Amino acid sequence: MRSVTARRLVPLLALVLAGCGSASASSAASSSAPAHSSAAASSATSTAATAPLVLAGLAAAEHPASSQFPAANGRSLRKLATLVSSSAQLGAATGTFIPGLQRLAFGLNTSSGAFLYAPTAVYISRGAGAPARGPYLAPADPTVVPLADRSRQNAGPGGLQAIYAARLPVPSAGTYTILALTRTSRGLVGSPGEIAVARSSPIPAVGQRAPDIATDTTASVGGKLSLLTTRTPPESMHSVSLRQVLGKRPVALLFSTPQYCVSRVCGPVTDVTVALQHRFGHRIAFIHQEVYAENQPSHGLRAQMKAFHLQTEPWLFAINRRGIIVARLEGAFGTTELAAALRAALR
Repeated sequence: MRSVTARRLVPLLALVLAGCGSASASSAASSSAPAHSSAAASSATSTAATAPLVLAGLAAAEHPASSQFPAANGRSLRKLATLVSSSAQLGAATGTFIPGLQRLAFGLNTSSGAFLYAPTAVYISRGAGAPARGPYLAPADPTVVPLADRSRQNAGPGGLQAIYAARLPVPSAGTYTILALTRTSRGLVGSPGEIAVARSSPIPAVGQRAPDIATDTTASVGGKLSLLTTRTPPESMHSVSLRQVLGKRPVALLFSTPQYCVSRVCGPVTDVTVALQHRFGHRIAFIHQEVYAENQPSHGLRAQMKAFHLQTEPWLFAINRRGIIVARLEGAFGTTELAAALRAALR
């Protein structure tokens, strides 16, 4: 997942936490460290104490409630940060934002690098001192699939169990400061960041007709699966080309490269799509399109990626039987969001 920068808020949050006596400045500052690193001040005792909270919170994280979070009431993120007892790192799974209601997907890591799962909401403002809006609930969406649907690229223990996603209103282009608050048994955990909102994007949006392009199929590569997919084992999403079914059948079009994914979430989302194919496959055409020409990153992006103006991965487009995009998921997503997208395609 992408690391969200927080140039303005991280020092502020560190200062607030140091002043309230419930966390040290060094532990707060660790929220800007890589997700896989351990804070120098973390001890084995504190890591062990955090683990039960992380593992026990997933079910509650799926169902956050507004009553669990403070109302903004015109307060700034600086004021809201005074309510925080500790900090975590927010790793963004989305990076494309334009004015309107925008999906922000993200993961949360403790200073030890462990994933944090608990009820979470997001606040947004034009800066740490500007009036904030929120809370916008960010339910955790499970990414775990049955063992039979799990690929080799997603087989290791301790991986991502769920992804958070909030819908944030952004009225205009510019840089926005965000603060995720997570309700735990030890108080509120704060995770700051920033998002950059562009004026527009060429990527096909919800409500637009999907580009009429040919995607790779088993027939088009002469049955050579190594050219068709990097997933191990190969998935069954290459029987038809998008051009054959566009405007005739609902479609789930996934752009991902499980083996060469820069974001490292292609394996999990491809597995999630495989799992949902069992439920919806008789009603929806599932199509998986790899990202790189000849599955070689050095050869550049495939023509299909360029036709959709995509430069990152993964992406999922749910398309109805009229050829209109009804849902678009960038980056990581789980079974709940994907199921909702597929149901929208069936309407």
